[in-house]
Amino acid sequence: MSVAAVADRVLGLLPDRTDWQAVRRAPRRDLVAGLTVAVVALPLALAFGVTSGLGAQAGLVTAVVAGAVAAVFGGSHLQVSGPTGAMTVVLVPVVQQFGATGVLMVGALAGLLLIALALARLGRYVRYLPTPVIEGFTAGIAVVIALQQLPAALGVTDAHGDRVWAVAADAVARFAVHPRPVALAVALGVAALMLLGARWRPGLPFSLLGVAAATVLAETAPVDLVRIGALPQGLPAPSLGFLDPGAVGVLLPSALAVAALAALESLLSATVADGMTVGQRHDPDRELFGQGLANLAAPLFGGIPATAAIARTAVNVRAGAASKLAALTHAVALAAIVLVAAPLVGRIPLAALAGVLLATTVRMVEAGALWALARATRGDALVLVLTFVVTVAWDLVTAVAVGVAVAVVVALRAVARSARLEQVPLDRGEHSAEEHALLAEHIVAYRLDGPLFFAAAHTFLLELSEVADVRVVILRMSRVSALDATGAHVLGDAVRRLRGRGITVLLSGITRDHDQVLATLGVADELRRDGLVFADTPAAIDHARELLRGTVTT
Repeated sequence: MSVAAVADRVLGLLPDRTDWQAVRRAPRRDLVAGLTVAVVALPLALAFGVTSGLGAQAGLVTAVVAGAVAAVFGGSHLQVSGPTGAMTVVLVPVVQQFGATGVLMVGALAGLLLIALALARLGRYVRYLPTPVIEGFTAGIAVVIALQQLPAALGVTDAHGDRVWAVAADAVARFAVHPRPVALAVALGVAALMLLGARWRPGLPFSLLGVAAATVLAETAPVDLVRIGALPQGLPAPSLGFLDPGAVGVLLPSALAVAALAALESLLSATVADGMTVGQRHDPDRELFGQGLANLAAPLFGGIPATAAIARTAVNVRAGAASKLAALTHAVALAAIVLVAAPLVGRIPLAALAGVLLATTVRMVEAGALWALARATRGDALVLVLTFVVTVAWDLVTAVAVGVAVAVVVALRAVARSARLEQVPLDRGEHSAEEHALLAEHIVAYRLDGPLFFAAAHTFLLELSEVADVRVVILRMSRVSALDATGAHVLGDAVRRLRGRGITVLLSGITRDHDQVLATLGVADELRRDGLVFADTPAAIDHARELLRGTVTT
């Protein structure tokens, strides 16, 4: 791609006049929606920042900086971006292995990768991700996030382990030796308040109310609860101190994982938002471009990699948002909270944030949808369970790769089973009953239906090789939907085997595309040379009749 083409492509991804026209449509409603989302996002941003390993400040910075940049440059009018639970699942091992500066570098590299995906117009392909894979890793993420919260919910600060489930198990063991019931009661109380309150009054921010109540309890009662700690009043100054060109090779695999997750979660969230409204449609490539810029900007201020947040986007839509102004207002409101109330935020107990995320994980899992998928087909159930297990046991990107791979194999198996080799009766045409009986005794016609490719080719070969006691075989190819190199070679092998047994083989109805594959691979060249390839079946039957008559007379 030339420099001029790249420049034109970038200009096409920038905000245009329609974005600002949408902002002028209902600004008051957007402002109210943005403030509503900010109230919901505050405890989540703090909790995800703590869970990532970089601290509550990193979560707030990400919500402010990445939220604002993605709101302006993203491809959805309704999307709200920031730190998410799925991203923390990927970041925890990065923090353990490379430290905080490694996470910032990974975020910047992921931003560049997302921009490259947008320039390559790859956003549209996320729609082809199988539903069992999406549901499986969503359920797996929920379990991983819940496991991550166990140490804070149990009041354990020194749990260790190589995997999140190992850390959770260590926290439970330490809690059994030295129980801290107050922390557990606070976490469960906040989670219960959120879940029960959402049923009673869905419009009230019960997450914020629960965190506020826990903070008041910690301040007024003689209880031992670990707090967030001191936060700076304001955003850190931008810095490029984390850049380390020599570490690109080591950090690139983690950056690929972060970019894949950011693309996946953002485009899925935008699709969900479109489904909740009438007349809203996101631009997938612009969304990737906006998320890329957001992930380039966040590390400059010490923020973690970000993505669109399905829960916050849903709140935004339900609150009446109609344009990007709502998401931008959410980021500005969080920035104001950082400036005004940082000391108060630092007094929030970690157990309260653990309760917020425990409730969030319960909301993430739709048991009815999982059960329906598990009962749909055995293949769907297998993909769902495998994706879930790999997400919990290993990591999200591996889980998606495994899930997609198994889904492809299941789909190929289903397609291959749809391919059929069916014997069909000869057309009587103008033949007499005696002549037709003679033809039917010595000529057999087979119709190939469906794809003739590597997954179905050998079954076809076995069936065709069993043909016996005939002198002419007509292979009707007009209904072959797909033909690859393996299928073409198997077809040629079957023809050679039949001819080796003295059976004449005629081909009819080969389409232009399939004929090109056969000609390129040199399949059926002898049949073409001998004039045994025909445009349609009637012509092939007429030629078979002439062959048979010649054989009979001799």
